[in-house]
Amino acid sequence: MFKRTKPRSYGQILTELIYPPGGIRRGTTYLWHRLRRLPDQPHRIARGIAAGVFLSFSPLHGFHFIVAALVCLAIRGNVLAAFVGTFAGNPLTTPFIALGAVGLGRTLLGLPGDMSPQQIFREFAHATSETWHNIMSAIGPGPTSWSGLSEFWQEIFLPYAVGGAVLGGIAAVLSFYATIPIVRRYHRRKAQAMAKRIARVQNAPDRGDG
Repeated sequence: MFKRTKPRSYGQILTELIYPPGGIRRGTTYLWHRLRRLPDQPHRIARGIAAGVFLSFSPLHGFHFIVAALVCLAIRGNVLAAFVGTFAGNPLTTPFIALGAVGLGRTLLGLPGDMSPQQIFREFAHATSETWHNIMSAIGPGPTSWSGLSEFWQEIFLPYAVGGAVLGGIAAVLSFYATIPIVRRYHRRKAQAMAKRIARVQNAPDRGDG
């Protein structure tokens, strides 16, 4: 009865995971409303958000939520909040995060030259392809080569990790202290609304009398 007349293809499902049908802004708004309604302590929710935001500045693309969840468990945060926090790194913000993190990291490490987002993600794609090739070569015929990965580590991954740690740390602290009062305000309003409903029920006349 409630099934789609035309089921979604796997491509559509994957696309909607990356870019929600109503747009990233609508999807983020929905997640934020869900976050405020989490039945958990404000500090635990804030820790989860901070962990997710911090990891979204890391070069661990594809593993942000997994690592954020592990960090969240270690610091006793809310894992669902960590999932929401990783949305700080979305298709619109990730190029800017990558550019800022790699640029700052190269500066801190004393590496010359700037890199564009296109160069950064092209090197990530090449490193992923080379890693997969070496893994397959290890279990079958074919030469392995790690020279390209060594250069990728020194020129991009390490600067990305260093710069991302600085920028992500700042963003995580700001998100932590911004989340606590918002969640507290929502919980307080929810408690007040519940108290009013209870009072109305207690003060309502008993219709069973007479």
